[in-house]
Amino acid sequence: MDQACETLGRQINIMEVCGTHTVSIFRNGIRPTLPRSLKLLSGPGCPVCVTDQGYIDIMLEIADRDDCIIATYGDMIRVPGKDGSLEKRAKSNVKLVLSSEDAIKLAEENPDKTVVFVAVGFETTTPATAVAIKDAAEKNLDNFCILSGHKLVIPAMDALLSEKNHKIDAFLCPGHVSVIIGTDAYKPIVETYKRPCVVAGFEPMQVIEGIAEICRQLTNDAPEVISMYPAAVTATGNTTAWQIINTFFQPYDGYWRGLGKIPGGTLRLKEEYAKFDAMKRFGFNEIPAEDLTGCRCGEVLCGLIDPADCGMFETKCTPDSPVGPCMVSSEGACSAWYKYGRRRKRRT
Repeated sequence: MDQACETLGRQINIMEVCGTHTVSIFRNGIRPTLPRSLKLLSGPGCPVCVTDQGYIDIMLEIADRDDCIIATYGDMIRVPGKDGSLEKRAKSNVKLVLSSEDAIKLAEENPDKTVVFVAVGFETTTPATAVAIKDAAEKNLDNFCILSGHKLVIPAMDALLSEKNHKIDAFLCPGHVSVIIGTDAYKPIVETYKRPCVVAGFEPMQVIEGIAEICRQLTNDAPEVISMYPAAVTATGNTTAWQIINTFFQPYDGYWRGLGKIPGGTLRLKEEYAKFDAMKRFGFNEIPAEDLTGCRCGEVLCGLIDPADCGMFETKCTPDSPVGPCMVSSEGACSAWYKYGRRRKRRT
């Protein structure tokens, strides 16, 4: 690592795309062990964090309907919209679920209500949502639909390098997503932008080995795709998972927090399954909503600033009273900086 910094003669910026990597790096005290000229950037690898403000506001508007039940994973209830959050509204029609299957059960148990599943996540959680749509179609569950916020990682990486942050030297690629998409999916990034893409696991030594491999490639000026996680990640990924995703979903140009509208970066249901699409069922149009709170989560997600550079960090914005989603999610960069940074200060 020191050799890479010396060879390039400048700061090296490595983005860990995955929120789980961000947390692991902090929890295991990896950052202080790295050379001063090597900087780790937290990227758009938290599905709750990258969900656009407009999506949150639509979710809250549906929650106000007496004829609907919102089924959501835990972190989403605390993400603020322009009129509060699901948690602060404390509505009885908001139900926490652990899986998309739980949302299907809610629809079966409440035939007089429309159950709207808040479907967020990357390629790792999309297959489960697709299975839920398949199940709902087979059971003719007309009172079930999804508010699709599923995202695709590769278009986001492309958008980062082409528009938002040209200073990214390499990517530490997500292990979980790579299990689904495979290492071949990163080849266009390497070929187009000449940036190393190294897939790593989440244990401390796996992360360090991934960073070391990136430094080796930068030193030799030989960017390539390499998996340091061969036990779980193959070149082609999980073809069965991709098949069910492609059966029910299609890419479209959707909005990401901080990254704006990304061509082919979001997934929506195909036309033959449109009756399960909450946006179409309730007549919503996807319109980007401006965040007027002063929160700088979007810049954090692009690696343009560290969480501590936001004036609200640790003052107005804390895990107990979050202003932005990066402080809400357990995988959010702001949450990790707050939790582990403060712990390090106490030890010091």
